[in-house]
Amino acid sequence: MAARVEIDEDNETNKGSMWVLDQKLDQPMDEEAGRLRNMYREKFSSLLLLRFAFQSLGVVYGDLGTSPLYVFYNTFPHGIDDPEDIIGALSLIIYSLTLIPLLKYVFIVCRANDSGQGGTFALYSLLCRHAKVITIPNQHRTDEELTTYSRSTFHEKSFAAKTKRWLEHQTFRKNALLMLVLVGTCMVIGDGILTPAISVLSASGGIKVDHPHMSNGVVVLVAVVILVGLFSLQHYGTDRVGWLFAPIVLLWFLLIGGIGMLNIWKYDSSVLKAFSPVYIYRYFRRGGRDGWTSLGGIMLSITGTEALFADLAHFPVSAIQIAFTVVVFPCLLLAYSGQAAYLMNHQDHVVDAFYRSIPDSIYWPVFIVATAAAIVASQATISATFSIIKQALALGCFPRVKVVHTSKKFLGQIYIPDINWILMILCIAVTAGFKNQSQIGNAYGTAVVIVMLATTLLMTLIMILVWRCHWILVLIFTALSLVVECTYFSAVLFKVDQGGWVPLVIAAAFLVIMYVWHYGTVKRYEFEMHSKVSMAWILGLGPSLGLVRVPGIGLVYTELASGVPHIFSHFITNLPAIHSVVVFVCVKYLPVYTVPEEERFLVKRIGPKNFHMFRCVARYGYKDLHKKDENFEKKLFDSLFLFVRLEAMMEGCSDSDEYSLYGQQTLQSTDGLLNNNGNSTSSNQDLTMSSVDSIVPVKSPLHVNSTVMSSSQMSSHTETDELEFLNSCRDAGVVHILGNTVVRASRGSKFYKKIAIDYIYAFLRKICRENSVIFNVPHESLLNVGQIFYV
Repeated sequence: MAARVEIDEDNETNKGSMWVLDQKLDQPMDEEAGRLRNMYREKFSSLLLLRFAFQSLGVVYGDLGTSPLYVFYNTFPHGIDDPEDIIGALSLIIYSLTLIPLLKYVFIVCRANDSGQGGTFALYSLLCRHAKVITIPNQHRTDEELTTYSRSTFHEKSFAAKTKRWLEHQTFRKNALLMLVLVGTCMVIGDGILTPAISVLSASGGIKVDHPHMSNGVVVLVAVVILVGLFSLQHYGTDRVGWLFAPIVLLWFLLIGGIGMLNIWKYDSSVLKAFSPVYIYRYFRRGGRDGWTSLGGIMLSITGTEALFADLAHFPVSAIQIAFTVVVFPCLLLAYSGQAAYLMNHQDHVVDAFYRSIPDSIYWPVFIVATAAAIVASQATISATFSIIKQALALGCFPRVKVVHTSKKFLGQIYIPDINWILMILCIAVTAGFKNQSQIGNAYGTAVVIVMLATTLLMTLIMILVWRCHWILVLIFTALSLVVECTYFSAVLFKVDQGGWVPLVIAAAFLVIMYVWHYGTVKRYEFEMHSKVSMAWILGLGPSLGLVRVPGIGLVYTELASGVPHIFSHFITNLPAIHSVVVFVCVKYLPVYTVPEEERFLVKRIGPKNFHMFRCVARYGYKDLHKKDENFEKKLFDSLFLFVRLEAMMEGCSDSDEYSLYGQQTLQSTDGLLNNNGNSTSSNQDLTMSSVDSIVPVKSPLHVNSTVMSSSQMSSHTETDELEFLNSCRDAGVVHILGNTVVRASRGSKFYKKIAIDYIYAFLRKICRENSVIFNVPHESLLNVGQIFYV
């Protein structure tokens, strides 16, 4: 069998610049790529789907399920004046649950997942793949060849193409989109603080119902003890106790549904007329401003819907839909209707309507289950907070913090110690500071509605660019969502001074941290790009680089995926020696949820062979964890050695036109003349150069026939010599050279820029994790190269 040449579409004149083996030897991986891109669309057996639906109850629906603990009290904090108000409030709850969680999230938003991943950053990653809106331009066209890098194309004159060009046209619009995502993320972090506070405090309040003379301080103390225990156990991860979650939440839903049915039958079945939307109109007409502001309490009935979307990772969308429609939705409707029926006869019990409506014979069992369900709800929200912060960190929008992988089975189960203790302190402060559900509920409602508004705006772009929906459908979805959510938003604005300011302050603090960090990261990257070293200068130094080449391998870490970084010139102009082999290592994160191991590393040669300089790009997705282990260095060298073998093999074919490779040709560049002999490789994929810094992926040979093998023997001696040289250098020692770039505001900068860069960003850089710790670099093998630049 003969190998064939694959012509680069962008440079057809460079005939033979890329090659692949015959399709019979190296079959295309379209099937595997399709499975990776659409894992969440796989067909499951009915039994397995029901199992997933059962498990999703514990992970996804805990927060939404505990809302009946506090909704009616927050809706009527000053008591109930008219029984008809109860019917109107119940009608609002019914249609809120129908429009937002059921129709919008479960059946529409959940379909907008990024290969099964949910949350605001997952939506942002989808948009970044379909339009050039990412603010750190470190992507290359080879990244689009990843099996997990799925995106759709559209006609240039379509509405989607016009929207894409509109977004890409101005940097301001890209920054505005990023700001929208950051605001949504900060509000999710606020949820991670407020959900445990209100859920646990509401559940603990059941003690006081049975002991009415007990002081409120005792209830708060019990809630604080539970919260401390909850956050202290986070480092174990949810994997060890997760099997308990689903049975607890299922039992909880069955209990509240059953109690609701009993109360409807026992007290007042006329509450079922609330299914008529007429009572919503009557409620607002009769209540006036008080009725309008009570929407802030009604809003709490749909809290947990954003956590539902953020915790989407481990379950098929169909399982989420089954669990909601079969168990969650009917049980919640029964629970709220039952409480309304009880309140029709006991209007003065609105403060603790849930516990008062429980039959005496099962009061304490229900109290225990309610407390357990509140803990599960808190756990789900905390896990969602960890997950979304990990996504923000990967996309350069959060300071480097320690991320611990708590499960060998599930990639998404992580623990972030620093964030965990910050959440605990803030959660305890909110619980002990407010001491009642009403003010915490006002704060909670503010955070939830802002997240929903951010999701609606992002979904509008998703429907246009990703789904390519007709503009009329987009308009209908956006208009209906904004009408409902803006109505709620206007109501929570009235309660800003009654606790609603808390999430705004928390979100503002995190927003400043995230935006300043991202701004500093972008400026550092731009500095690296603008100060790249000229290849003509490198070639002018000769193979010795003007220095003594000492045995060993120097790994120079840089944020650049192309070009020679400025720290390298800074290094060789200040030190008299450099290692025999230099590898520029770039670790970059892409807007995909994961990069398969076999596609992670890309390698290429820089300059002629006798320079012994290489580049390695390690690519990660936002769900991938750069774990603290020794495998990174090992995999890097395995990829480097495989590259050398493949390069020699391909050069051996260059005598024939059919097997010719660009290895013998010279390419002109503006920086000088560079002989490119290299190609880049991962375990099953290698990259070749069609220009100085243009990387094009081709399939790497898995099997080579006798003709190719005989041709490649011509260069086997050279290959062996270089491999032996690399191994001897590796044995001599590996030194990790890290750039320590200090950012300073220029003298003419405005005062707010000086505060942001010289104080906030500098402080964050000081307290965040060093790259040497992230890469697990031994202290004795570390060499920091410092430099300062002004923005």
